[in-house]
Amino acid sequence: MFGSEPMTVQDVRVEVTPLQTEGMRDVLGDVVQRQLIADHGIDVGKVRSIRGYLIRSKYTASEIEPRVQDIFSDPIIEFGATNTSILEDKNFFPDAPSLTVTVGFKPGVTDNPGAAANDGFKVLFPEGDSSISTYVSYAFLQLPSDVDHVWLASTLFNGLIQTSIRTTKEELESGQASYLAYPERPTIERQAPSIINLELGDEELIQLSNDGLLALNLNEMQTIRNHYRNENTREIRTSVGISPDAPTDVELECLAQTWSEHCKHKIFASKIHHVDTETNEDTVIDSIFKTHIMKPTHDMAKEVDWLLSVFHDNSGVIAWNDDWSICMKAETHNSPSALDPYGGAMTGIVGVNRDILGTGLGARPIANTDVFCFGPPDWGGDLPSTLFHPSRVLRGVHAGVRVGGNESGIPTINGSIVFDERYIGKPLVYCGTV
Repeated sequence: MFGSEPMTVQDVRVEVTPLQTEGMRDVLGDVVQRQLIADHGIDVGKVRSIRGYLIRSKYTASEIEPRVQDIFSDPIIEFGATNTSILEDKNFFPDAPSLTVTVGFKPGVTDNPGAAANDGFKVLFPEGDSSISTYVSYAFLQLPSDVDHVWLASTLFNGLIQTSIRTTKEELESGQASYLAYPERPTIERQAPSIINLELGDEELIQLSNDGLLALNLNEMQTIRNHYRNENTREIRTSVGISPDAPTDVELECLAQTWSEHCKHKIFASKIHHVDTETNEDTVIDSIFKTHIMKPTHDMAKEVDWLLSVFHDNSGVIAWNDDWSICMKAETHNSPSALDPYGGAMTGIVGVNRDILGTGLGARPIANTDVFCFGPPDWGGDLPSTLFHPSRVLRGVHAGVRVGGNESGIPTINGSIVFDERYIGKPLVYCGTV
């Protein structure tokens, strides 16, 4: 209503945990226990889980509480509480857990469970804006004393997209437990683009790339600098009123992203000197992509009539019969899957789903396929602190492709998995759609 007072927005916490009656399991807690045994040979004992929902809306806890079972919990197998810490409920935790690790998303990171919960929340509480952030708490009931708390927490979350807090038994018993708050996004202050001076020496150009996380080498930085030295470039930029001889920070970031390995596939396109140590054959390959992928395909196209479109549209198209054609697209999502196995693999599979939909006037995806190459899942050797254990990568990638593909209605009908120590540093994740 015009002229009315603005609605008060507040945060309400809802927590849900599996019931501990006979025959009931805490599946998420059991999975964590088994994974730690499988990956690291450590039995941490019983693990209990709590799902949390931080609801930001105009509605109070007393209004939300009667509908908790309608949205957030299944009363047959779960218990839900509003603005109450289940960890401090003696009915569920008569003895405080040795350690509790709570994991939530960082501000600005997509929270899919929260978005799904908010869809249901808006059905029952339609007035005003609302948003929901989620978290999961893992309570280790009797953690062995020799298990490092910081290390244990690191196995449960991805610091790239998530945050975590740890609560010890002593903190819980003394009333000093910590709880995740709603992830506030920082205020964004819009600023005018900065002009980046590229008239620098070689060392300064590399420093600029490193400081800006551009991941561009010296030759690439020099090429960009030379582009802005070009008189034709300067005339065009002057005519539209932008800096004639230097890029803005936004332009430089765009160039770095489009020239990245993930987008440009520079390794595929590079010149490779290869020496076969068994046959002593010495060869120079000028672009694996052009010589070993494009050329054989184009050579085949000269001999057959069923290659309708290759290296042109969003996917390749072959003739099936007089009425139907088949499209297929496959791509790698290696680096994203190394950084975030679940999210990286999911974006890989939905990306090729999208490419099928974008072929021609719009094709219809009917099936997915994949090939995964991981380090040994039973790897017991050393790992750099920046790498996930191969079995964790395997589980995350598999889950991401499953959720992005099968659960969107496009079945995965075949695939393969390869294990080799050489994939510990970076997995190969091939996703394809027909």
